[in-house]
Amino acid sequence: MAPQLGVGEETLRMWCNRYGPAEPSAGPAESLEEENRRLRRELAESRRANEILKAASVFFARELDNPTTK
Repeated sequence: MAPQLGVGEETLRMWCNRYGPAEPSAGPAESLEEENRRLRRELAESRRANEILKAASVFFARELDNPTTK
């Protein structure tokens, strides 16, 4: 491999030791999965809050349409 890259074997060995394997680490993918889980939870919570607010607006709209006098 070193001759194909045009470097000495010792240089290639030092690069490999310094920079590690060429394969991507699992870190970024794991952090993306964690972020996706967090965002899905946040979205579900927002949807629940939206449903509550919709129900409340219907309730208060009915109150405005049918005022009761005391």
